[in-house]
This record gives sequence, C-alpha cells and structure tokens, in this order.
Amino acid sequence: MKINKMVKCIIFDCDGVLVDTEKIGNGILLEMASEHGFEMKIEDAYRNFNGRNLKDCFRHIEEAIDQKLPENFEAEYRQKSFEAFKTEVRPMEGVVAFIEKLKIPFCVASSGPLEKIRLNLEVAGLLDKFEGKIFSSYQINSWKPDPGIFLHAAKEMGFDVKDCIVLEDSKAGVKAGMSGGFKVYGFANGYNNSDLEEEGAVLFNDYEELCSLLQI
Repeated sequence: MKINKMVKCIIFDCDGVLVDTEKIGNGILLEMASEHGFEMKIEDAYRNFNGRNLKDCFRHIEEAIDQKLPENFEAEYRQKSFEAFKTEVRPMEGVVAFIEKLKIPFCVASSGPLEKIRLNLEVAGLLDKFEGKIFSSYQINSWKPDPGIFLHAAKEMGFDVKDCIVLEDSKAGVKAGMSGGFKVYGFANGYNNSDLEEEGAVLFNDYEELCSLLQI
C-alpha cells in the first residue's frame, strides 16, 4: 500500500476505530445509570461519553441526577463491560485489510486502561499487530481532550507531529489531536459526524474511503 508521502506514521484510537465496542460500553453504562434515575439516548451517549475518561462520564451522570453514584459503580461497570467485551467485540469493518497493507509504522493511543485496550485488541484478533505499540492515557495520567496521549505516542514511535495522522471517532479525541497539532481523520458513524467536523477532522465513513483520502 503506497501512502501519501507526507504521512509517516498512523496513530489509531482504539474504541470505535479499531474495535467495535462503543455500542457495548455505552449500552451497559446507560442501563446501569438508568437504575439511578439517569436517562440518555444512545446517540447522545456517543456524543457525550466517547473518548472521555470514565470518571468524567460518571461525573456527568452524577450532575444530571444530583447525587453520587454508589462506590462500587465503577467496579461493577468494568466487570460487566469486560465480560461483554470478551465475547462481543469485533474489529471495525475493513480495518484488518487496511492494516495488513500498511507499509508505514502505526500504533494505538487510547484513553482506556492498558488491560482494556489489550483485551479488546486480542478478542478482535488485532493484538499481534500492535504489540509494543500500545499507548494508554493511564500510563501518563493525561486524558483526551488533552493532547498528551497523542504527543506521547508520536514521541515513542520516533516521529514529529507533522509526520503523523490521528484516526479518531470522538469529539474529545479529535479535539486532542487538533490541539496537539496533528491532522485528524474522523471516523463518522452517523451520530458523530457534525461534532467531528466542527472540531476540524476530515471525515471518512469507512476504510475504503480513507484509502482514497490518503491518496493510496
């Protein structure tokens, strides 16, 4: 796969870009939160929660219901979501073929915990392609929309920001990439199109279209 010579490294987000997890995670979170009086449509969860630190999502819920969530809420959510991820996670359509053709370095940079990233990649059959190239916000204590995780990934991969592109599907992720000086391509899913475009991302609907955008 020949790629635009200006691009020397691709930084993938994980959830919603490499693996199809957003519907699973948001569905479990909304179901659990509804037991405490919180109501939100799934499309609004995509806009408000995707790409963000889980504790920020919990704060959003607590402010809406004007009370604290139970102390075991996070542990219960992580247990339920991890169990679901073990059986339900799939790679995003077209991403395997896209990666297998790449001739330039690539990595994954996610706001999620390292063990979650590895689990999702493993279940989706992608872990072997990213070994040694997995970067988590928990490793540097910097979460999107702060650009820290993308800057860290670029540095660890040995590339300047101008030589990298970021693939994202969340508003927070696009904001992080743009504020870090990266060119960002936004994976449109029908819920996030306007949000990603407003933050400055170049939209793509599937990996075939991304190939065209990258002049492959």
